[in-house]
Amino acid sequence: MSGMWYECKVKYRKTDDIGAQKVTTEPYLVDALSYTEAESRINEEMKAYISEEFKITNIKVANYAEIHPFENADRWFKSRVSLMAYDEESGKERKTNMYLLVQANDVKEAFENTISVMKGTMGDYTIPAISESPIMDVFPYFSGEEDELEQMEKFNALKASKPENDAVEMEDAMEFDAEVVAESY
Repeated sequence: MSGMWYECKVKYRKTDDIGAQKVTTEPYLVDALSYTEAESRINEEMKAYISEEFKITNIKVANYAEIHPFENADRWFKSRVSLMAYDEESGKERKTNMYLLVQANDVKEAFENTISVMKGTMGDYTIPAISESPIMDVFPYFSGEEDELEQMEKFNALKASKPENDAVEMEDAMEFDAEVVAESY
């Protein structure tokens, strides 16, 4: 299942470092097919973390193209990546922005992780902005079926992995039938 990412804000009473309780609202990201499913999933996920009463205050569609977890990172960063394309009709260069949510410890590491993620990209791109996201945690969708257990293990392995600076370029495994491609144009 490939749904959409929904940003859900959860309001609850939290105990701070000195033992005082205060009400806080934190955003979380869930993978779901609809607002209703997103609400159901965030309720389910938060029950495991919050023993007291909590309230879902807002749910909205998140504009992330991809989510990339990395090991030993505790914060999420929003990377704006501008893909460059040349418009042959007008003769101008066009930029299309996409947003990645990348896990890292600081902005420098977020930049390095974004570069690592974009290694296999065929076209030109720039990274005009990286900012720390308020997202506290990400909950991808897994149905619990056997074939999806492999997906869950892969996601958790990614979340537990550390990008290597000397990453090997990815080989494009997609094959196209020349006749089918020619017919589509």
